[in-house]
Amino acid sequence: MTHPSDTRDDRIVRILDTLLQKMHSEKAFNLERELEKFPDFAQEIRELWATIIVAENLHSPISDPGKHEGTPTQSSELPEINDYELIAEIGRGGMGVVYEARQISLNRTVAIKMLLQGASATSINHFRFQSEAKSAGRLDHPNIVSVFETGNSEGHPFFSMPLINGTTLAKRIAEGPLSNRECAELMIPVCRGVAYAHRQGVLHRDLKPSNILIDETGRPFVSDFGLAKRFDTPSLTHGENSDTLTESGAILGTPGYMAPEQAAGQREQVGLGTDIYSLGAILYACLTGRAPFQSATPIDTLMMILEQDPPLPRLLNPAVDTDLEMIVLKAMQKPADLRYATADSLADDLQAFLNHEPVSARSSHFSQVLSRAFRSTHHINVLENWGVLWMWHAAVLLFLCLATEAVRNSGIHSRIPYFGLWTFGLGTWAVIFWNLRRRSGPVTFVERQIAHVWAASMACSTGLFGIEYLLDLPALTLSPVLALFAGAVFIAKAGILSGEFYIHATILFLTAIPMAIFPQYALSIFGVISAGTFFLPGWKFHRIKHRSER
Repeated sequence: MTHPSDTRDDRIVRILDTLLQKMHSEKAFNLERELEKFPDFAQEIRELWATIIVAENLHSPISDPGKHEGTPTQSSELPEINDYELIAEIGRGGMGVVYEARQISLNRTVAIKMLLQGASATSINHFRFQSEAKSAGRLDHPNIVSVFETGNSEGHPFFSMPLINGTTLAKRIAEGPLSNRECAELMIPVCRGVAYAHRQGVLHRDLKPSNILIDETGRPFVSDFGLAKRFDTPSLTHGENSDTLTESGAILGTPGYMAPEQAAGQREQVGLGTDIYSLGAILYACLTGRAPFQSATPIDTLMMILEQDPPLPRLLNPAVDTDLEMIVLKAMQKPADLRYATADSLADDLQAFLNHEPVSARSSHFSQVLSRAFRSTHHINVLENWGVLWMWHAAVLLFLCLATEAVRNSGIHSRIPYFGLWTFGLGTWAVIFWNLRRRSGPVTFVERQIAHVWAASMACSTGLFGIEYLLDLPALTLSPVLALFAGAVFIAKAGILSGEFYIHATILFLTAIPMAIFPQYALSIFGVISAGTFFLPGWKFHRIKHRSER
């Protein structure tokens, strides 16, 4: 039910609440089918849905599933499984419970992981449990917890695996940062294990310290493939479009260690680089004693992953070696193609560090530096919300410039009309612009940064009239400086959004020259060129958003 006084945000909240109730009550819930009932809000709800789902999943904290460490919990009602004598429960999570057991036929101690709720478990939990067993079952590596046997006992799926007596990397990190050498020596076999899994067609997708087991000899093991994804091609570098583990837009992984493409719910972007990012995040935690991103709530953590860079490791731990810091930063680049190409490459750099050899993270050819300078950043997608507004801004800017030129050509020399036109015109449009943007959905941190830079340029533009007055110069004498202000704004946009804006900045800087040479046409020249620098990217990102909404 809606009310006449409801804002757009109020209506979105009500719709989300309705959809969540349906998701919990209907087994055949389909988000896209439901969104057909709310076409005006569909895109915004899609963008928010992934965040809502992860909040739901994280509302009630649970222990990490399948961890073979800690003090065993004795139980008088242990399940019975053929050929296995269950000794004690040693771990429990949201999907499964792990027991220490003895396999009678082979007289060996193993770990048994059993699906909680058995036959009453949801189909997605059954699928994930089976996926974990199949994914780990196809892996045979000295640093991966493998699967011995799978089975079903009275409707309870289970699989057996080696019992790892020891601790987890999470508990080790909780004691304090590891030394530089310890970090490298520990993470090399972990990276090798993940690289092997990738070669076998398995993405882990939930790498974190609590999923790294360490036995009593200090040997690490990658565990918990419950969110793993299998693929057929030998090299998956940019993700796949299919995924049977989750509905469209759902987030898989653990906040703090997940890659930006996971935090954004972009399934098509999840690939080898996703696991490599998580390996870099784990290395970060080993060096600093904390996750790269920490916040009061999981949602805030996800927003930090999307919008911010983590504190430099050496700011948190001055003992961190500069080469190791470079390795971490390369592995955790937000654009996936700037990370290490493979987990083996990450391991090779860690080995080079141990061998006191140059690490590849420090080496960059000039062509690589140049290409990175002109590439888009992870913030570029925010412009999809600005496309139409930038086109309107181009029109407003062109109108102001042509109107100003017309006033001057009419013989008016007083500063007041020019000052009033630019102050009132730009100020009014800025208020309208910002309100229109807010109606399109939540305003992100980076958008606020861009808005501040833009507001500063407008203040400087109107401030020129005051400078001309103080210098006793005729009105509009300093108008070529407008092009320099606009160029500076696009330099900031190039650093925040995309290197393509360096081209726009250069064009605007050069525009100041003909404006100075032909002062009688200065505002017309500036209006046409500056409007073009806003209209062209606005049109580009409007088309991108239009295609994504189809």
